[in-house]
Amino acid sequence: MANSNTNLLSTSLPSKAEIDFVQWFRNAAPYINAFRKQTFVIYFSGDVLADNEFPSLVHDITLLNSLGVKLVLVHGARNQIEKRLVESSIRTDFFQGLRITDTQVMQVVKEVSGSIRINIEALFSTSLKYTPMAGSQMNIISGNYVTAKPKGIIDGVDYLHTGDIRKIDTTSIKHSLSAGDVILLSPIGYSPTGEIFNLNGEDVATQSSIELNADKLIFIDDTQGIFDKDNNLLHEVTTQELKKIITETKAEYSDIIRHYQRISLANEMGVKRVHIIDRNIEGALLQELFTQRGIGTLVSTDHLEDIRLATIEDVNGIIDLIKPLERSGMLVKRSRERLETEIGNFYVIEREQQIIGCGALYISENKNQAELACLAIAAEYQSQSLGEKLFSRICKEAKDKGLKQVFILTTQATHWFIEHGFSKNSLQDLPSEKQALYNYQRNSAVYIKDL
Repeated sequence: MANSNTNLLSTSLPSKAEIDFVQWFRNAAPYINAFRKQTFVIYFSGDVLADNEFPSLVHDITLLNSLGVKLVLVHGARNQIEKRLVESSIRTDFFQGLRITDTQVMQVVKEVSGSIRINIEALFSTSLKYTPMAGSQMNIISGNYVTAKPKGIIDGVDYLHTGDIRKIDTTSIKHSLSAGDVILLSPIGYSPTGEIFNLNGEDVATQSSIELNADKLIFIDDTQGIFDKDNNLLHEVTTQELKKIITETKAEYSDIIRHYQRISLANEMGVKRVHIIDRNIEGALLQELFTQRGIGTLVSTDHLEDIRLATIEDVNGIIDLIKPLERSGMLVKRSRERLETEIGNFYVIEREQQIIGCGALYISENKNQAELACLAIAAEYQSQSLGEKLFSRICKEAKDKGLKQVFILTTQATHWFIEHGFSKNSLQDLPSEKQALYNYQRNSAVYIKDL
C-alpha cells in the first residue's frame, strides 16, 4: 500500500513562467525601492483614450501610486479636437506647427478637454474594482494649476486663444502629492483675468516636470522612441547625443524636432530622466520602468552608469552578477567572506541602484604590477561597451597609482584582452606571490599589458 503521506511530502517543480516571474520580481526590487517618493510626470496622447487602451494604463498607474510614486498626469487631446472640428465643419489654421485658436475652436477645445478629463476621472474612480488593484484607494485631482498667457502675434500672425505657460502652481500640486493624490492636468491654461487658453499638452508636461523638479518625465504616445540612421531603436541617449540628432533631423520633421527640443530642455533644466514609450505595447510603462533594458528610449543628462569604488553594501549585487560566470568556469569562485574582505579592491558599475558590472585590481608586493580580476558585465549590457569603460577606468586608476603593468589570468576571454592591448606571457613574468598561488588545474593563460 502506498504511503498516504506521499502526496503531502512531494512537491512539484516550478514552471518556467514561475521562475521567470520570481527572477523578474527580484530584478524589479531595486527600482521599486528607488522610485518610492519620487515624482513622475506622465504625458499620454489622446489616442490612448480614443483606442480604449487607457483602462490598462490605469492599472499600471495605480500600481505606481501604490508603490509610493508621486504622479502628475497630463493628457493630450489633439486628435479628439481635430475630429470634433471636422464633424462640426469648423475650419482651423496652423502656423509654424501650432493651431490658431479662434473663439469657435476654443469652444471645441473646452468641450473636448472637459469630456476627456471627466472620462479619466471616471475610469480611475470605477474601474479599480475589476482590476488587479481592486480595493486600493486613489484620489485623482484636477484644477486650475496652470497659469497661461496669450502667445500673441508672431510674424504678423495672431494666435488668438492659443497660449503659453506662465507658471505652474507647484505649491498646491506638491501638497496634494504629499497626501497621496494623483494630479491630472489638461492642455488648458487660465489667466489671472479669467481668460482660457489652448495649450500644447507636451509643453504642459515638460514645464510641469521642470517646475516640480520631477525625477522622471514620461511620454506615452506614437513616437515609440528615438531611432538611429539605420532605424534601430536607441534604448539610451544622452542630452548631448540628442542635440546632435536634432541638428541632423530634416527640417520637414518639425514636430519631431520640437518634441526632441522639449526633452532636451527638460534635461537641461534638471529633469535627469526622460522616457519615450510606445503606447501600442501592452504594459509598456511597467516594462520601461522595471526592467534593465526598458522598452522605449531613455534620455538622460549623462550616461546612466556610475563607475565607482565598491563598498560592503555592494557585495550582494556582485555575488548576483558573478555567480553565472563562476558556474560556467569563466571566473574563479569567491566566497562571500572573501568578497567582503577584498571589497576595497573592487570597482562597480551601478545603474538605478543595481550593480551591472564589476572588476577588481589587486596590487602586487612589487608595487609595479597589479592583477585585473573578476571583470564582469551583466549579459543584457554587454553590447553597450561597458566592459571597455570599466576596463579603461581601472587601468587609469592603476596608472595613477604608479603601476607599470596590469596582468590577467584567463581561460575563456583571451581574444577580448588581446584586442585591448594585452600580450601573452609566461608564469615567470608574474609577481612571485602570484606564481606561488597559481592554480595548475585551471591552467589559466597569462596576459600582461604595459600602462
